[in-house]
Amino acid sequence: MDTPERFTDRAHAGKLLAQALLTYAGRADVLVLALPRGGVPVGFAVAQALGVELDIMLVRKLGLPGHAEYAMGAVGAGGVRVLQAGLVESGRVSMKQIEEASAREMAEIERRGRLYRAGRPPPQLAGRCIILVDDGIATGATLRAAVEVVRRSHVARLVIAAPVGPPESVAALAGEVDEMVCLSAPLGFMAVSHWYRHFDQTADAEVQALLAEAWRLQPETGDPSCRTTPTPN
Repeated sequence: MDTPERFTDRAHAGKLLAQALLTYAGRADVLVLALPRGGVPVGFAVAQALGVELDIMLVRKLGLPGHAEYAMGAVGAGGVRVLQAGLVESGRVSMKQIEEASAREMAEIERRGRLYRAGRPPPQLAGRCIILVDDGIATGATLRAAVEVVRRSHVARLVIAAPVGPPESVAALAGEVDEMVCLSAPLGFMAVSHWYRHFDQTADAEVQALLAEAWRLQPETGDPSCRTTPTPN
């Protein structure tokens, strides 16, 4: 598969990503977990192309005080928190600042959970094959938090799938999962947005609409064992 120099948009990236994940197509044990907001259009395209379930993984970046665009870590459901090593020791940030940022982002996770799920319970992950999908990788902090959340649920197999990311972040995350699928890991990475022709901010309404459509068409969940080929009827 030839990867374009830049993706048209998130849906285009998701369709290309699905081609690299065809081994998971049609499997009842596979669940795509997309990271809102930007990962949801990508995850939706992946799940639709593969004919598998879609849900969301709620994690949030912790922005460095004064430089919110830089991640000092991330938080996730269940109280998961991952931090860059040596932050407090270096004096760049205090534990008070970390706790304040964590509280703010956990509140946003709770808000999004209520808004996006609209009463729908979270999926059961134990024993399943999980594909974590985002629209790109930067520092890898949010995906690292997502990995920790998923690992706590005793899944059978864990895959990260993203259209693009810097080589060092891709390599680091690859060591934490069973499989890493990244279509492009350019040396001159710059930023995720640089690799898309259209990279508008994904709104809550778009996330809600895509999830509603995916859940309306959701295939039934079968045996939650991670198998290579479907079991004959």
